[in-house]
Amino acid sequence: MEFLTFLDYSWTKALHIISIITWMAGIFYLPRLFVYHAMTEAGTDKSETYKIMERRLLKGIMNPSMIAAWIFGLWLAFPHEIWSIDSIWLNIKFVLVFLLTIYHMICARYVRLFAADANQHGHVYYRYFNEVPTLLMLGIVILAVVKPF
Repeated sequence: MEFLTFLDYSWTKALHIISIITWMAGIFYLPRLFVYHAMTEAGTDKSETYKIMERRLLKGIMNPSMIAAWIFGLWLAFPHEIWSIDSIWLNIKFVLVFLLTIYHMICARYVRLFAADANQHGHVYYRYFNEVPTLLMLGIVILAVVKPF
């Protein structure tokens, strides 16, 4: 029975990491597409191509990956008794992952705005916006690996 518990934990952890990698790939790439899209004129072939790329990235990769990352992460934290009220590092990590989820939702909003040719931000804004997930990821990884608290 202990082997099955270890196997269950190992597979869950592997699937969690895979989900995070694919989610982060999308979270890093989508705002970069926004930078390029903001530099194109609405209604052009290039703009329409960006709309397709953004929609497919969000719906085909980012949304499923985010959902899987949350499911496998919660599966790791609760049934395997990693989480406790004293796990300060994990509580802070949850807050950062929640902020990353909000960032994801903001990206989804921007995809809808670009699709409707209603973008109101320039490429410089999206260049700064693109840096937010890097900061969140640094905090999340340090908390998960180092567990400083």
